[in-house]
Amino acid sequence: MEAGPAIFAATVFLLFGAAVLTWTALRVAHRAPVAEGVRPSVAVPLAVLAGGLALVLGAWCLTRV
Repeated sequence: MEAGPAIFAATVFLLFGAAVLTWTALRVAHRAPVAEGVRPSVAVPLAVLAGGLALVLGAWCLTRV
């Protein structure tokens, strides 16, 4: 993988993952719904999984530089 696209992809994934995890944590802390119409016991783990997966993909992209 070329260095430029790998760094760009890694940055996007890392920013998205961090934003999703921060947003989810703030919503849970304020006892607000994470997803409209979805039970918190389902929405929170899925949001954390999506954020964590984005962070892992970002780290993987950085290893390809």
